[in-house]
Amino acid sequence: MTMTMKKPEFGITSPELDDFYPDMKRAQFDIGGKTIYIETGRISRASSGSVILQCGETTLMANATASEGVRSGIDFFPLLIDYEEKMYSVGRIPGGYNKREARPSEKAILTSRLIDRPIRPLFPDNYRNDVQIVVNGLASDGENPTDVLAILASSFALTLAENAPFQGPLGAVRVGRENGQFIANPTYKQIAASDLNLIVAGTADSIMMVEAEAGYVSEEDLVSALEFAHAEIKGQVMAQEAFAHLCGVEKKPFVPKHDNSPIKHFLAEKFEGRINDAYHNADRDGRKDLVSAIKDEAKTTVQALGDDHEINVLRKAQETDVFSDAFKSVEKKVMRAMVINEKVRADGRSPEEIRPIKCHVGVLPRVHGSALFTRGGTQVLSIATLGSPGDLQRLDGVEPDTEKHWMHHYNFPAYSVGEVRPNRGAGRREIGHGCLAERAVAASLPTQAEFPYTLRVVSEVVASNGSTSMGSTCGATLALMDAGVPLKRVVGGIAMGLIKEGDDTVILSDIQGLEDFLGDMDFKVTGDTEGITALQMDIKIQGISIDIMRRALEQARQGRLHILGKMAEAIQAPREDLSTYAPRIETIQIDVAQIGAVIGPGGKMIRSIIEETGATIDINDEGLVHISTNDGVAMAAARQRIEDLTRKFEAGQVLKGKVVSVIPIGAFIQLAPGKDGMVHISQFPFRVGIVEDAVNVDDDVVVRVVDVDDRGRINLTMRDVTDEMRAEHGLAPLVEPDMLSERPEREERPRGRGGNDRGGRGGGGGGRGGRY
Repeated sequence: MTMTMKKPEFGITSPELDDFYPDMKRAQFDIGGKTIYIETGRISRASSGSVILQCGETTLMANATASEGVRSGIDFFPLLIDYEEKMYSVGRIPGGYNKREARPSEKAILTSRLIDRPIRPLFPDNYRNDVQIVVNGLASDGENPTDVLAILASSFALTLAENAPFQGPLGAVRVGRENGQFIANPTYKQIAASDLNLIVAGTADSIMMVEAEAGYVSEEDLVSALEFAHAEIKGQVMAQEAFAHLCGVEKKPFVPKHDNSPIKHFLAEKFEGRINDAYHNADRDGRKDLVSAIKDEAKTTVQALGDDHEINVLRKAQETDVFSDAFKSVEKKVMRAMVINEKVRADGRSPEEIRPIKCHVGVLPRVHGSALFTRGGTQVLSIATLGSPGDLQRLDGVEPDTEKHWMHHYNFPAYSVGEVRPNRGAGRREIGHGCLAERAVAASLPTQAEFPYTLRVVSEVVASNGSTSMGSTCGATLALMDAGVPLKRVVGGIAMGLIKEGDDTVILSDIQGLEDFLGDMDFKVTGDTEGITALQMDIKIQGISIDIMRRALEQARQGRLHILGKMAEAIQAPREDLSTYAPRIETIQIDVAQIGAVIGPGGKMIRSIIEETGATIDINDEGLVHISTNDGVAMAAARQRIEDLTRKFEAGQVLKGKVVSVIPIGAFIQLAPGKDGMVHISQFPFRVGIVEDAVNVDDDVVVRVVDVDDRGRINLTMRDVTDEMRAEHGLAPLVEPDMLSERPEREERPRGRGGNDRGGRGGGGGGRGGRY
């Protein structure tokens, strides 16, 4: 990978730039034919590492800051990632009263998680200093997605941070597919047309993170895409190393303040055998009780050593819980040795074995669709709701997508793991897991044209022992089928794990919570019998090879087939009929020019239809009208109102109407709500003295359309309407009156619509008038 110096394509440029910012460094490199510009040293010079990265006109600023010390009581790596969307990046002012960015959007939260997942494993295990990465979207061109660029910018910033022991650099690339060819970092338009949306992050040697949404892509194609992505990643790593060298970065070595190996050796020597015996108890609750009792005894034993003992001196010298960390390391060693050496897991399963599965559908009354998915100690209750098109979610962010008709929401309450804590709404984990299942099922959903409903599934995790996101994927599919949503295929999911010790590697199917906690990988794969719809991989070690990925995908496929078979035992295809409580939707296509007639001034007309019928009515910009209700009478009434409002009148049509107004020269006939036509006095079938000799207000009549003028006025006639035509519309034949009324004087004449008092006896009819 070659790096070249270039004047930046962003910000200020002048001959004095280098003199004013002596530490500024700039370079460029390519990703899949796109030029990436990188700059440091001009702004944000107080952070540990700061860069501005630009692709096209999409521009990001990443700032990485590492604290110099460890906060009191921290026994984990406190990495904080914030991706901040700015509405100014797309030239918009935020909505709401305050007119400023508020809580992060769902996309911003998912991007923050996307950055966190590959970066976290690349710090030393016992590093406890605070590290924060803030990525600001400064400008967005609406063409180049920001999420993958944000990962890359974060890695650049960390690589430049001399006091952060980041074991990168890290590369990241999105892979799409167009005409059978893979594309690196495709545009939004290319992503929409692709059957693969794959994000891969990794180092020069291995893959760290995978995220994918796909349209039933085969395992073989996915492996090829991973190989394509890793080739691009290697180039990005070389570019970062070259840029760090250009900037003269010298990383400070990380040396742990304390060596905790004595306490780990002590606990292993005294208690490893008993912990091993406990881990061979396949009963989860029994195993937990045994391990808890051993831990309590171990703590008492350590305390009895006395304050002057080396171990207790070491414990007191640190503000974190050294004992729990050491005991966990012994547990981890025991669990992993069982898998590697005996090919037996803590619950007694073999590496490929799936926990017992039971599926139920229709478990709740009144809701539109429901399912209970149980796999081992994990249970997920999924509930599907069908809404009208107007129930869609409107997205207020910087991404091109502005609305969603399919939503999956995942809830993980404390009681699902036997804990007590307040519910403060969906956190980053809940949003991430909900989105994964949402992407997994998306490829199977019918189009809006085929099934114009807004769909929402809520998955309540009622018991958790690992793989809850995959349980919610299966539960969501079952609930939608129970609701009668015509899914194209049935989608299931499985979570895979990994135990890697040196060259010994064991892949685990359907991991439980313990194996996620003490293992090396959480690899989630969803799809049907033919291919993959979504993928998510997180690891705790510094990368895995393509070969391990290939093996994991094949083992996941076998497990997925087993799970799909169990799901089919509960329901094999979507129900033919919707729930009686679900709304029915009828669709009417109207002319775009008639949208205003249906909506009315200020929405008056459409509101009146909704209030009178109780139906929900949605109209899109293409003139597609959706009427939603589960009341058949309301549906018919609303449909009739809209058809009347949008009815087109053409010469020759014979229609039934009602007289709504009489004027001296004729009568106005209501043909439909808001649609009146006029019958001139000369167009009555008999000669009349005054209009009232022929018709009165509220009379039902049958008329023929003569023409519609260029101002939209409808001219009607009754002269050639036969008795047969009247009978077809439920009216009796005409009856000729016995006498002709005298025409009133001008000042006594009733004034008609618009105050028009033009009169005359009419003519051309011949014979005597009749009332009808």
